[in-house]
Amino acid sequence: MRIFARMHQLPPRLAAGAFILNSGFTKAGADEEAAKSTHGTAVSAYPFLRGVDPVAFTRMLSKTEMALGAALLTPAVPSLVAGAALTGFAGGLVGLYLRLPALRRPHSVRPSEQGLAIAKDVWLLAIGLGLVIEEWRACRRD
Repeated sequence: MRIFARMHQLPPRLAAGAFILNSGFTKAGADEEAAKSTHGTAVSAYPFLRGVDPVAFTRMLSKTEMALGAALLTPAVPSLVAGAALTGFAGGLVGLYLRLPALRRPHSVRPSEQGLAIAKDVWLLAIGLGLVIEEWRACRRD
């Protein structure tokens, strides 16, 4: 496994990392109403989160986003590690999109107006998978 990111991996890592880091900082300042809204959306898709306090959930989500964003922005974090973390995180977002019918047009995977902000997270999943696949293939060649 390579320690430093390859040069061509930096643009997608920087784009995704900056976006996710900003999201984490935004959630860090969330008030109780915003925390309840974030938690409510998550619970609708993932009912096992129902027992988690909304403020604690939003703080945890914020810290997770900040850590993931920082990992992606740091070239010394191996792309396999950063890509695997991004794939897991983005998989949860895509799962949220697929589990909530109001985010999609009827009988379609195309996003509704409400779902557009979540549907675009498919690019995060693609970046994460691209990093993992490239590093996995490079490890198999070595």
